[in-house]
Amino acid sequence: VRLVESGGGLVQAGGSLRLSCAVSGFTYDHYAIGWFRQAPGKEREGVSCISSRDLSTYYTDPVKGRFTISSDNAKNTVYLQMNSLKPEDTAVYYCAAITWYTAAQAIEQVGAQHWDYWGQGTQVTVSS
Repeated sequence: VRLVESGGGLVQAGGSLRLSCAVSGFTYDHYAIGWFRQAPGKEREGVSCISSRDLSTYYTDPVKGRFTISSDNAKNTVYLQMNSLKPEDTAVYYCAAITWYTAAQAIEQVGAQHWDYWGQGTQVTVSS
């Protein structure tokens, strides 16, 4: 299983970025794909998640109303559209997959250490 993130970069506050997570080698029928982020000196935190079962989505409070997660099954890719970016959104963003808890709420209910597969991360920097 391989997850590869892309789309990070430098953007001014109020701007937008779209991150992509390309998934390959997956043989599971059901799973969830989540986005996490980790800022320097801080713990990794969940951002958003999408379930393969019903494409339900979940967002954590800091990003509700600003970020949108979606998937393109034909491309085996999950996207994170980030709008109205703030300097506090600056972090390395990771996508991850979980196969034993497939509800989108996994992003808040399952600690990062229990997710099964991870990408290498992509840097997002928001300047003020």
